Amino acid sequence: MAPPRANRPLLEVRDLRVEFPTRRGTLVAVDGVSFHIDPGEVLGVVGESGAGKSLTGTAIIGLLEPPGRIAAGEILLEGRRIDNLPYEAMRRIRGREIGAVFQDPLTSLNPLYTIGRQLIETVSTHLDLSPAEARERAIRLLQEVGIPGAEHRIDHYPHQFSGGMRQRVVIALALCANPRLIVADEPTTALDVSIQAQIISLLKRLCREHGAAVMLVTHDMGVIAETADRVAVMYAGRIVEIGPVGDVIREARHPYTAGLMGSIPKIGRHEERLAQIDGAMPRLNEIPRGCAFNPRCPQAFERCRQERPRPVAAGRSIVACWLYDGAAPTRATTEMANE
Repeated sequence: MAPPRANRPLLEVRDLRVEFPTRRGTLVAVDGVSFHIDPGEVLGVVGESGAGKSLTGTAIIGLLEPPGRIAAGEILLEGRRIDNLPYEAMRRIRGREIGAVFQDPLTSLNPLYTIGRQLIETVSTHLDLSPAEARERAIRLLQEVGIPGAEHRIDHYPHQFSGGMRQRVVIALALCANPRLIVADEPTTALDVSIQAQIISLLKRLCREHGAAVMLVTHDMGVIAETADRVAVMYAGRIVEIGPVGDVIREARHPYTAGLMGSIPKIGRHEERLAQIDGAMPRLNEIPRGCAFNPRCPQAFERCRQERPRPVAAGRSIVACWLYDGAAPTRATTEMANE
């Protein structure tokens, strides 16, 4: 497992399990997920749609919608457990200590109120400031995230901003109370490439200047490569690989991670066809026995179909794959078994 750290992580997630009870049984959407984020660190969480990335972030900020529930595990913020707090206690933490940035800024902004009213209300909720001081802080935040003419635009409504500018407003909203952790769920997906680059640069700068930790949820490995310090790769509700972003990108260990990296075109290299991962992510009620990736894995062998792999160290990364437990068959044996 990971080597011991001198300082306590800002966020620790231990064996998190998120379930959805249904009439036909219980669906497990997040299954035994564990990771940490240190102060000032950006952890990227990547995977296909349905991997459980967003649900993990939603569970951390306490916004799981019924019937979804945290069925097991612990979430600790600076050593304090927060997954079992009453609603009001968690509401005070959300915004004050944990900020959130969502994919569609219009879901975070009320179209009936000016952005100034929304920012000032959030500041006043979490900080002991007068109305004039709260407005002054709101203007400073808009300036900090790059809104030109913030003194005038603070009185504008969300529809008077472009998509990129609305996302900047949402980031300002997330920063209102100087939170220690920011959960950013696909913050650049709906934006064009040039605006994506600006938002990525903004998140990195704010993380550095405020000392906040960032959990960046995305399906875009390019965004991860540009932004994150470490990356966690999720598949079917489980983390299959986690490690320093450079190591994971250059030398992916898990076959699923290798497939993701192989599907990205390389600048300066001409390829007739990109690699692809055959098949699709399993439905929650059809997750296979053993390693969830085994039906799509070109290196799967019998143990993969029977036993769930445990996380093991592979270089500086941690990988949940039987290929790294020291008892995996050779490639030639695997190929013979698959013939």
